[in-house]
Amino acid sequence: MFELKNKVALVTGAMRGMGKAHSLALSAQGAKVIVTDIDANECMKVVEEIKSKSGEAMAFKMDVSNAREINQVFDEVIKQFGRLDILVNNAGIFSPKPALELMEEEWDKTIDINLKGQFLCAQRAAKEMVKNNPPVGGGRIINISSVASGGVGIGFVGAAHYTASKGGIIGMTETLASEWATYGITVNAICPGAIDTSMVREPGKELGKEMEEVIKSRVPLKRVGKPEEISAAVIFLASEEASYVTGATLYIDGGWLAA
Repeated sequence: MFELKNKVALVTGAMRGMGKAHSLALSAQGAKVIVTDIDANECMKVVEEIKSKSGEAMAFKMDVSNAREINQVFDEVIKQFGRLDILVNNAGIFSPKPALELMEEEWDKTIDINLKGQFLCAQRAAKEMVKNNPPVGGGRIINISSVASGGVGIGFVGAAHYTASKGGIIGMTETLASEWATYGITVNAICPGAIDTSMVREPGKELGKEMEEVIKSRVPLKRVGKPEEISAAVIFLASEEASYVTGATLYIDGGWLAA
């Protein structure tokens, strides 16, 4: 089950954290992985790790808020592999700031990367996926959102821009799933809870450390999750076993929403 042999997968925000974990997991299941992020050298480190385990991968610098860069990378992927089967929209930022102090530029940057970037990548990916398996098309788009996305009773202090972007991802996912089902493309969202990445543990951010303690006090499993625990869901949604799953939002939060 969950075999992805010869599938071509592109992961955004993949030079560390969850994106790196997703890239390694996709490769372990047989996929050819395109590792993208804003630092090509860091992406190459992930590629080298994949190759050390006999996987196939390529690295590209790609700013998801820049349509020109996105198109350049996707053009090269199609040139190299001839197709795209899986997109994991993982790139995102979180720079906490109280809403009363939030600058327009800070709002725009978060929305541009977290939300607009996901749309631009999904749109370009879908344009390639409709060409798969003529005339039916086919592909998997997996958008990474967050439990802090509205409607579930979880809001973070200092995260108005972040939560707005993550809530937008869920609404966008449902619409794209409806529009692209006719092309055999599934579109789903994963909402991680507290995961052990730089967003929680970044040095020098006291708010991040406070947030981690608050999260651990609320999560029934009493711990922060591991990136690999999100990757398992990515693999499922990318696989043939999830062929009847689209427009879904999967919360992986250690029981936070149930508490």
